[in-house]
Amino acid sequence: MPEKVNRRDVSINTIIGPNTDVNGDICAGGFTRVDGNVRGELDASGRVVIGERARMKSNITGTAITIGGVVKGNVLASERLVVLSTGLILGDVITRRIQADEGCIIHGNIIVCRDDAQWKSAISEYEDALGVRQALLGSGVKGSGT
Repeated sequence: MPEKVNRRDVSINTIIGPNTDVNGDICAGGFTRVDGNVRGELDASGRVVIGERARMKSNITGTAITIGGVVKGNVLASERLVVLSTGLILGDVITRRIQADEGCIIHGNIIVCRDDAQWKSAISEYEDALGVRQALLGSGVKGSGT
């Protein structure tokens, strides 16, 4: 019998602690918390919390994402995104709901999807643009990437 997923599960599966540097992609199952420095993609199957002292140069994918630190990269939150007053995002955002506290900074495009069809369309466009950008970089053509 398949294991039931408890959406209210608050146990943290992955922690990147303060004074920790990670260079490389992270694929995490469940709830992920980052309080250190990450340079690489972060793809989590659950909730993601980026602490106030965290510094990330990475695209972030998760269900419900809370950002209190600095993120240079795109953020894809399939359920919701909360940007705390200490949060800074230098990149694009695609989500279904967003809460941006006073004092936060988001420098990029923000797409808030109303339904599954709009979400799938936005993600498809994002992935297509990412593929084109990677193809241009791989061919030696300079683009206007982040």
